[in-house]
Amino acid sequence: MKGYGQFCPVAKACEVLAERWTPLVLRELLSGSRRFNELQRGVPLMSRSLLAQRLRTLEDAGIVEQRTVRGDRRGNEYHLTAAGEELRPIILGIGTWGQRWVQAEIEEHDLDASLLMWDIRRKIRPQELPPQRVVARVDFTEVARGRRRWWLLIDADGVDLCVVNPGFEVDLEIVAPVKELTRYWLGKLSWSQLLQCAGVELRGASWLRRSLPKWLGRADLAHVPHVGA
Repeated sequence: MKGYGQFCPVAKACEVLAERWTPLVLRELLSGSRRFNELQRGVPLMSRSLLAQRLRTLEDAGIVEQRTVRGDRRGNEYHLTAAGEELRPIILGIGTWGQRWVQAEIEEHDLDASLLMWDIRRKIRPQELPPQRVVARVDFTEVARGRRRWWLLIDADGVDLCVVNPGFEVDLEIVAPVKELTRYWLGKLSWSQLLQCAGVELRGASWLRRSLPKWLGRADLAHVPHVGA
């Protein structure tokens, strides 16, 4: 039996929402990912076929709809319906509970440099920087999963994340163990504590180094303190 065989609304909702990976796909949609490839970058360990299957399930449930972008050959976009948007406080509540009660420390097997940089890209605040392009390079140390080197191209039009050298002069270099930058990102370290960690270095213009915590941003739930056992 695929479902729970119960008329209870909790059971019926879980038949759609509680399948493996589905809450994370919803997290990505709620965070603004629209293209299939964007969604996959947010769930890099999920196969493309399973992601496509979960999206079809969400479409059948009336939670997601595909929209064709006129004049764009890259394919359709996925958008949340009104029913999908109503899940926002639920997904946020699950994350808040996890931050407060579950995640005391970050295990090594949960570290992923690629996922961290994808998350960082969408939280950078270009308005805190001059309108001209700023290029920041992030070099990770002690990487078990994900790429070691990344480039962030930031200007008034937004932020591009590159895994190949874009050929521009680098204005700021950030060197850090992936675990320590992840801990800062999740609110488990302050900025001053991060700078005191072994292996963390900032190289570049002094004004960029000073302003970094203003424009780098942090995870949505970094402000939630951990109080679990």
